[in-house]
Amino acid sequence: MSAEPRPTNVLPRRLRFWGSVGIVVGLTIGSGIFRTPASIAARVPDPTLMLGVWIAGGLISLCGALSVAELAASLPYTGGWYVFLREGWGRLAGFLFGWSELVLIRASATAAISKVFSEYLLRSLGYDPASIGTVTDLVAAGAVLVAGVINIRGVHIGAAVVGASSIAKFAALAFLVLASFALGGGAGASGANFTAASAPVDAGVLGLALISVLWAYDGFADLSFAAGEVADPQRTLPRAIVVGTLAIIAIYLAVNAAYLYVSPVDTIATSPLIAADTMQAVFGQVGVAFVSVVVTISTFGALMAVMLSAPRVFFAMADDKLFFPVVARVHPRYHTPYIAIALATALGVLFVLTRTFEQLADTFVLSIWPFYGLAIAGLYRLRRTRPELPRPYKVPGYPFVPAVFVAAVMYLVGSALIADPLWTGVTFAIVLAGVPVYYGAFRQ
Repeated sequence: MSAEPRPTNVLPRRLRFWGSVGIVVGLTIGSGIFRTPASIAARVPDPTLMLGVWIAGGLISLCGALSVAELAASLPYTGGWYVFLREGWGRLAGFLFGWSELVLIRASATAAISKVFSEYLLRSLGYDPASIGTVTDLVAAGAVLVAGVINIRGVHIGAAVVGASSIAKFAALAFLVLASFALGGGAGASGANFTAASAPVDAGVLGLALISVLWAYDGFADLSFAAGEVADPQRTLPRAIVVGTLAIIAIYLAVNAAYLYVSPVDTIATSPLIAADTMQAVFGQVGVAFVSVVVTISTFGALMAVMLSAPRVFFAMADDKLFFPVVARVHPRYHTPYIAIALATALGVLFVLTRTFEQLADTFVLSIWPFYGLAIAGLYRLRRTRPELPRPYKVPGYPFVPAVFVAAVMYLVGSALIADPLWTGVTFAIVLAGVPVYYGAFRQ
């Protein structure tokens, strides 16, 4: 077990409470709430169960947020989940997470978000993204490059962009909810949609539906990646993580209720752009244009937030002698981990140009959530092996709350193995390929 980390390169602590909450919201509310409701409704064609899956995903994420807040407050160092895994389970566990971040996780997330950004940006300009696929990918790659350059320029600039976009998209989603319930009656909306008869639900697909929901909720604790740049971290980190997660759960449930109020569940299941269809029903073509602009803002804010947080993993690994030292370099003028950001930018562009949105989203969830479960399970080990560790915040409901999260991750992985053993096995094989890399190059 490593001693308490002592980073040799120090990033300035500039992020305060509301900026940190903005990053949590900006990281989480991206493409998921606009793309996944259709696939969830198709898998769970029952209005009550559909909302139930969103509630379940929110409760799982909240249990994770409440748990990771203790880890973040106790270990407020750049690297987030990497640091939690390294301190809880050792250097190999931390390396495997960083390896997966490098080859699968963040590149998949960055590319998936940028693709949705590109599609909606082109639609807001009057183009059909499906008919100009190459242009769509090039615009997405350009968005990744812009996000990388801005974040190299300074964490406070990146955080400001993320915070502004978070406010805009949260307000826009709130408007969608209010408009749907206030004006939807004239467009055929009905409360009967919540209790309408539905097709039978196959219990085996509930796990797949939950994977889609957790894609939408993912990001609730990624502020911890930039923990080394948060001011007063023992107080700010747990408050920002929990407050941001509660806000996300509230708006997601409200938005899905609005979708369901305006359109029956079978209509939602056949509407990949349900947000646009909902606003079109209420406001006509003006509503479609409004949603396209909102999603463009939302996804670019999420892209900025991912680019802000993810490269800190590579920075922390290099600083800990688990990655190439050049990656830990801090820009002499902008005081940002510019090499790590440039690396994340290059990988994101590569994934944009080689993979579809569906492939990217599935790969992301399957490769990162097992590490979430392992890190939260590390809470129990750290309580036993590191009783001296400062704990200004402790998980409420311990040990039950962390156990709920770990059990949910085990269910998620089991469902994926049963439903799609080939691709799930390939994903895990790529993760485990990091084991020989660790022993061959970085074991000390």
